[in-house]
Amino acid sequence: MAAGLVAISALLSLVYVSCVIPLDKPAVIYIPRDSAYPDVLDSLRSGGLVIKNQRIFDWVAIKKNYPRLIKPGRYVVDRKMSCNDFLNMLRSGRQSPVRVTFNNIRTLNDLAGKIGRQIEADSAGIISFLEDPSNYRDDGFTRENIMSVFIPDTYELLWSSDPEQFYTRMLREHRRFWNEERKEKAGRINLNETEVSVLASIVDEEAVVPDEKPRIAGVYINRLKRGIPLQADPTIKFAVNDFTLNRILNQHLLEDSPYNTYKYTGLPPGPIRCPSVDGIDAVLNAEKHDYLYFVARADFSGYHNFSRTLTEHNRYADQYRKELNRRRIYK
Repeated sequence: MAAGLVAISALLSLVYVSCVIPLDKPAVIYIPRDSAYPDVLDSLRSGGLVIKNQRIFDWVAIKKNYPRLIKPGRYVVDRKMSCNDFLNMLRSGRQSPVRVTFNNIRTLNDLAGKIGRQIEADSAGIISFLEDPSNYRDDGFTRENIMSVFIPDTYELLWSSDPEQFYTRMLREHRRFWNEERKEKAGRINLNETEVSVLASIVDEEAVVPDEKPRIAGVYINRLKRGIPLQADPTIKFAVNDFTLNRILNQHLLEDSPYNTYKYTGLPPGPIRCPSVDGIDAVLNAEKHDYLYFVARADFSGYHNFSRTLTEHNRYADQYRKELNRRRIYK
C-alpha cells in the first residue's frame, strides 16, 4: 500500500514538471479542426516537440479528458511549461494568434488565396463564402461591393478561423475604420462609405505616384458633381478583365459593362480592387481644384498632366499617344 502511494505521489509530481521539449525555442504547433488524439500527437511531433514521457503525458491527458475536448488552433510552447500547463492550454484552446497581412489585392480570388495561406481556412472555402451574397446581404453588401469590407493592413487572427469568422472579424475592423471623422468627410462629398471605397479603388489604379492621389480624386469628384462620365481607364481594364493593357482602344470602349465608365455615368457597382487606406483617405481629403481631365505625362515619370479644358487635355493626350507609338507600345 505504502509503495503504491509513493508511486502515485511520484506520478503526480511529474505532472507539474516539463514533459515536452521544444526542439526550437519556442515551438509552434498547429492542431487542425476535427483532429483526434493521435492526430494531436502527430502535430506535436511535426511541430518540433519531443514528449519526454509518453506514459505521463497520456495519463494527464486522459485525466483531463483532453481526447474529448480537443480544440484546433496555433499554440506556442516553451520549455518552462509543465505537463499540466501545456495540456491546460490545449484543452482550453488558448491559442497564440497569427499576424495576417494582405495588400495589393485585385480580386476576391487574390484575397482568398492570400488569406488561405495564413489561416486554417483554405482559399476554396473563403471564396465560396464570399461569392454567396446571402452571407453578407444583411450587412448591406452585395457580391459586387463586398471587396470594400476588406481594409488592407496587418491583423491578429486566430489561426483556426473559418471563412465566416474571418469575414466577421474584417467587418468589425471595417466598422472601426469608418469612424465618425471619416463618415463626416464622406458626407461632405456626397458619397457613402462604399462609394468612397469604389472611387478609391479607381484612384489607386490610376496613381503611380502616391502624392498624386488626392489630386486625381479631386478630378473624379468634379466629374461626378457635373454628371460627366468618369472615363477611367482602369475600369475598362476591369470590364475586359485585362489589367496588362497599356492602351485603351476603341474596341475596349464598346464593352457593355456597368464598369465601362466611358459608356455609363456615375460610379461602377463595386471596387475594381481592394482599396488602400491611402486611396480611401485621398478621396476623403481630395484636393479642391477645377481640373476635369488628366493624362499620363509623355516622359513616363508616373506623373500626370492635369487640365481644365478638353482642348488642353487633348494636347497632352496627343503627346502621350505619340510617345507610346515611338516606344512601339500598341496594346
